[in-house]
Amino acid sequence: MAVSTMHRTWTYQARLDALRETKLAHTREKQQVVGSMNHDDWALILPPPEAREVVKTISGSGMPITDVLIVGFEPKSNHPSGGFFGPKACGENFGALLRAHPAYVDPMSSLLGGYCVNFGSYRKVQWNPDLDYAHLHAEQERYGLATGIGATQHFCQDLALGLELGFGGLLDKIRRYRLRNGPEHADFYDGLESTVLGMQAWIRTNVDAARELAQAEPDPELRDNLLAMAEFNEWLVDGPPRTFREACQWIAWYDVAARMYNGSGSLGRLDVLLQPYYERDVAAGILDDEGAVFHIACLLLLDTAYIQLGGPDANGEDVTGPVSFLVLEAAHRMRVPANVGVSVGEGIDPELTRRGVEIMFEDRTGIPKFLGVVNIARDFGRNGYPLELGRQRAYSGCHWFAIPGREYTLNDCVKINFGAVFQAAWEDMYADTAHAPGVDRLWDLFEGHMRRAIEVLAEGLDYHMAHMHEVFPELVLDLLCHGPIERGLDASNGGVEYVNLCVDGAALATVADSFAALEQRVEAEGRLTWAEIKRHTDSDWAGTDGERARLMMKNIPRYGCGGSRGDEYAVRVTRLFTDLVKGKPTPRGHNMIPGLFSWANTIPMGRALKATPNGRHTGDPISHGANPDPGFREDGAPSAMAVAIASVQPGWGNSAPMQIELDPGLPRGAEGIENITSLIQTHMAMGGTQINMNVLDAAKVLEAHEDPSKYPDLIVRVTGFSAYFASLSPEFRQLVVDRIISEGEGVSRPGGHTVRAGTTLDESAVLGADRRWAFSTSGFSR
Repeated sequence: MAVSTMHRTWTYQARLDALRETKLAHTREKQQVVGSMNHDDWALILPPPEAREVVKTISGSGMPITDVLIVGFEPKSNHPSGGFFGPKACGENFGALLRAHPAYVDPMSSLLGGYCVNFGSYRKVQWNPDLDYAHLHAEQERYGLATGIGATQHFCQDLALGLELGFGGLLDKIRRYRLRNGPEHADFYDGLESTVLGMQAWIRTNVDAARELAQAEPDPELRDNLLAMAEFNEWLVDGPPRTFREACQWIAWYDVAARMYNGSGSLGRLDVLLQPYYERDVAAGILDDEGAVFHIACLLLLDTAYIQLGGPDANGEDVTGPVSFLVLEAAHRMRVPANVGVSVGEGIDPELTRRGVEIMFEDRTGIPKFLGVVNIARDFGRNGYPLELGRQRAYSGCHWFAIPGREYTLNDCVKINFGAVFQAAWEDMYADTAHAPGVDRLWDLFEGHMRRAIEVLAEGLDYHMAHMHEVFPELVLDLLCHGPIERGLDASNGGVEYVNLCVDGAALATVADSFAALEQRVEAEGRLTWAEIKRHTDSDWAGTDGERARLMMKNIPRYGCGGSRGDEYAVRVTRLFTDLVKGKPTPRGHNMIPGLFSWANTIPMGRALKATPNGRHTGDPISHGANPDPGFREDGAPSAMAVAIASVQPGWGNSAPMQIELDPGLPRGAEGIENITSLIQTHMAMGGTQINMNVLDAAKVLEAHEDPSKYPDLIVRVTGFSAYFASLSPEFRQLVVDRIISEGEGVSRPGGHTVRAGTTLDESAVLGADRRWAFSTSGFSR
């Protein structure tokens, strides 16, 4: 595949504009062919129509997705189930896919490559059926657990290893340690070697395509660019990068291969990695800032990888430098979905935060996010690690951090649905005729079920750690970790030095507000009896009396109001969860680290729940991460949200992000920038760990929700990830809309209705506004 051009003189910005238009064309085509994409805006480029097959599969994050395969490629099975398992089979099949993968060359870019298929979608059998854990299934389902069994990636490689060795050096290292460690590790080394050889073949395919395209390119500037890309990429087949541009290209090859293999997309501390190349090339007179921004922008275009800018080194010295600001500038000029995080905290250059806020307001793309790295490092030390080690952790995923190349984590893969735990306690309370219902009784049952849910998770995590290397080992990430090649062991099987399995809680506000509503309306005020509230929740608040009861339970001082019982219960639930997770390791001794984050699970976790006493309907989404529910207080004050979320931080090195939506009508001058910068810094000073922020025009978002084709380039930060709004399903768009309406002033929505600030869309039905709006997509195909 190649992109054609016409002859003209090209500035860097003109080339970026052309690249962005191509990206939008690819996205429209995916929206037509694949449909909704409730995940990172992967930079996947569809294969030509005659060469693709659309399939249903499971993503690297464990979520059902629609995807495409390359027609004609079929992996070889090594199991009666039709699946392929283990390092040798996985590596050989991935290497074969890379050899079959078509080239992608865009003459506008400074970097070669692009990917059109996910290897994981060829895994028709996700888990080896011989490895049975059916004894855990019933309780895993009862507690709404995202178990982590079979989960992939979600830890961070050390790109410095690859930048030093290059692919040829990695191959030599594999062969050297193969001889040293003996035949019992042969399958593992076979898998690693097949992976590297496949990556080298894939690069050569693109080199050949660039040279072929150059022969037909009439524009001399673009022809020279194509030949230059072919030349230095031929070097990169074996050799390590020598220049800033080559470093960006090497990182791109590795990152896109990792994304293709199992969905990984972690770059970590990109500014630190690129700074030496920048300094050498600037001193040599072969690079200026405009060129550096362009190369970084081309890298960002190839994948929505997760990047940390600034923050302390192991000694506590801030590493913010020129490249930190250049990465921000590249994201600013490119204006495509990206996951760039700016470090905030004591000792970190405040100008980096300020520049991030300026870009946030100017671009309105949800970029960058803001990272409480000082708090993350300090809290990580509570697990028994020195502060110097905690400072080495890098932001590498939606809400998570990891020590590059040295720590296996399963971040964002393991979750407890507090709502399901509450539901189990609720059902047991009413089934127990020996005790009268009551809030204290319900809490005791909730605590018991929370304890058991964490025990079930821990047993499942041990099962994953015992067997994942036999099923689908981390071959691409293994290449750039300290230990797997040297020991002949996968990262999930003792290959790396540290194992810290992160466990996230979800539905915090749903449960906290349910306890608070029961305490206030049933026990304190006597407005409802326990029998009545049971009848109303069982019927999903049916009838006029049910709706009146629902609004009564919902309209209490909720979590986020400040000083409310809802706030107190949110802290209490978090402490219970945190204490139980940290009370003991898994049965096999693996450390667990608690956090609060729901990611894209708000909808599926809510779908499995009955109505809850906070006024939530059966099947409605659970609350989002550590956030209060939308409409938590009439003014939706950002400062109140910041205080609330700071109060529920688990405090062990896993984050509990704040998701906040801001009105673009806020002052955009120095005063507005200072106010938002102060909000960010204050939240971090109170113990916050991450802020995901949107600056969005509510009326525009509402219009785009009704007809996404009107704003195909509208970008939002859904949660830890950013995406084109038009690529999201109606349900996911609704989540963003609910947050914006609840936190904004009164806005006019299509059709002439006005939705009051501080109300949800359910309540706006009183005004005659429909809850679900029309969804349509416009298509574009190249």
